[in-house]
Amino acid sequence: MKKIVSLIIICICQLSLFAQPKKINQDLSGLKNLTGIQLVGAGKMIDPYHYTIEKTALFSKASVSCAHPLASMVGAAMMQQGGNAFDAVIATQLTLAVVYPGAGNIGGGGFLVGHTPAGKNITIDYRETAPKKGYRDMYLDSAGKVIPNLSVLGHLASGVPGTIAGLFATLPYAKLPMKTLIQPAIDIAEFGFVISEREAAGLNATRESFIKNSTMSTAFVKEGKWKAGDTLVQKELAETLKRIRDFGQKGFYEGKTADLIVAEMQRGKGIVSKEDLKNYKAKARAALAFNYKDYSIIGMPPPSSGGIIVLQMMKMIEQKPLSAYGFQSTKAVQLMVEVERRAYADRAAHLGDPDFWKVPIKTLADNTYLKNRMADYDSTKATPSTAIKAGTIHESDETTHISVMDAAGNMVSVTTTLNGGYGSRTVVGGAGFLMNNEMDDFSVKPGVPNMYGAIGGEANAIQPNKRMLSSMTPTLVLKQGKPYIVCGTPGGTTIPTSVFQTLVNFLEFNMSAEDAVNKPKFHHQWLPDEVAVETGFPTKIISELQAMGYKITQRTAIGKTEAIRILPNGKLETAADKRGDDSVAGF
Repeated sequence: MKKIVSLIIICICQLSLFAQPKKINQDLSGLKNLTGIQLVGAGKMIDPYHYTIEKTALFSKASVSCAHPLASMVGAAMMQQGGNAFDAVIATQLTLAVVYPGAGNIGGGGFLVGHTPAGKNITIDYRETAPKKGYRDMYLDSAGKVIPNLSVLGHLASGVPGTIAGLFATLPYAKLPMKTLIQPAIDIAEFGFVISEREAAGLNATRESFIKNSTMSTAFVKEGKWKAGDTLVQKELAETLKRIRDFGQKGFYEGKTADLIVAEMQRGKGIVSKEDLKNYKAKARAALAFNYKDYSIIGMPPPSSGGIIVLQMMKMIEQKPLSAYGFQSTKAVQLMVEVERRAYADRAAHLGDPDFWKVPIKTLADNTYLKNRMADYDSTKATPSTAIKAGTIHESDETTHISVMDAAGNMVSVTTTLNGGYGSRTVVGGAGFLMNNEMDDFSVKPGVPNMYGAIGGEANAIQPNKRMLSSMTPTLVLKQGKPYIVCGTPGGTTIPTSVFQTLVNFLEFNMSAEDAVNKPKFHHQWLPDEVAVETGFPTKIISELQAMGYKITQRTAIGKTEAIRILPNGKLETAADKRGDDSVAGF
């Protein structure tokens, strides 16, 4: 019973967020005499064995939107207990590491963009780094050709994890102790939670890859198939989280957990070392802030490419009458495709870790430079990517997202990743968490696309301790200097274009949060020279774009955007993407 008591957190959350208890089939092995881990709130229970998904809601004071309902509810509970948006984002991310193993992580990394009531912008870079033994051509064979999957699956695909360092770098802006923020994740890991149909399908589809790429048994593999309603118990992960609770950041980067990581690496011929782990540091960076009409947009600078790409795209459309063109009109879509094409061409040539490469941010963000980038724009036809090169500079990734606002006016946008779904598929033996496959986000070989088709060059070549270029785009918007929008999404190289389109939906087409998040999206990334459109994208627009010379490919979901907007009446309009099990919570 002590375990249950440790999880009691007082919160007043919207009642519809909590499921009424009901009988379901559960695998209760290891859960003797335990009927549910219960976080008490407003007379209802946040119960890991019975919960519902809430896609949209209005809240009066504070809200969270993320990839899993349990994580959103834990984050909201922390704010009701006296914490702020920074507390909520820490607790939410730790809970996602338990309930969303495909992307929620402690074996990966991410970026935080925050804004305080005092007007301070905060950005924290906890992107993974290349191990000390990493080198430029480590994924090439003797003939200089890329070895398939070596940078994607297994131990050698992993960079040094940054998440835990990032959470401790966030802690000074929070109000509650880490022991409080991490406890829900510990108990849900130890006693389990009921998985959804979507999560069961993901675990089943990845079963053989877990077995192949891990050297010890893992909680993610069971006899027979996972099904909705099964309970996933992760006792090894619980013990790892307890070491972080008890010993702080050293409980991950040193001691037993570090020993387990290095032992796993050695068994699988990986190269992450104790020295790599001990020396990892999260970094504060200057926010990338710019004005768009009457709004201020705040994003993440490199090694995220997302902030600068969004800046460039928004600036390239700023003088165009986009709202007059109309939402998803051929004219609006064609313009947006062409600015996407040009921004991604610049990404390939100029963006990388600023500690290793001189990133020409000042020029890339310059209005005259961006105007010149659009000089060859033709509103009647496609511009072939072969005709679009990176601008001339003269100057001395499966991911998940969390959006949070609180009653005091704090705004926090966090995007984190393992890169591909379930990362490298390597579970650290005895520690219970998945390692990332972020090494594939480097330019494994200049000019050769990564797993998302992105092309890179020398700016993003592998070097020891270097941070690989990212597409993650956590974003905030101020309106007349006051909090207005928090948004972000997963989706690899589609992240910046999804955020771009969500911002345009809000700022130009005045959509609701639900529509801004859920309307069908499209994507162009320079190379390959094609426009990807989601299922449900208007067939009339597709035909008209094809007639203008565009190659169109249809695909399933693009991103899973989480967004919060403050309405004129002060309510927090909160939306979670329909494309996943994403859910909102608040009070």
